[in-house]
Amino acid sequence: MNTKLHAICYRQGRPLNLFVTAGPVSDYIGARALLSSIPNVDWLLGDRGYDADWFRDALKDKGIRAFIPGRKQRKTPVKYGKRRYKRRNRIEIMFGRLKDWRCVATRYDRCPKVFLSAIALTETVIYWS
Repeated sequence: MNTKLHAICYRQGRPLNLFVTAGPVSDYIGARALLSSIPNVDWLLGDRGYDADWFRDALKDKGIRAFIPGRKQRKTPVKYGKRRYKRRNRIEIMFGRLKDWRCVATRYDRCPKVFLSAIALTETVIYWS
């Protein structure tokens, strides 16, 4: 049983909003679920999995500049700021800290709600204690 964790994070890598989907589900589902909870920011970093024209247009409508590299299958390459995109490592560090907790890394809980609760509790202990 696989799951994907989608997160919106602050600049420092602290999580703001979390969403869990099934493993084989596309990243677009997580993007659509978290789109309404994106705060008013100037720019947003995202992984290649979030590269979709509708997502870029939705961010542009909110006044957010997207720094998401294009998928390799794209016919026309997408320009993005590579220097700013390098800051995405803070998000990867956040996921790494989360996986330091055994209950999250091994996913003992079968129920997605309980698993998301364990993730939220873990993030609270890591970042706000």
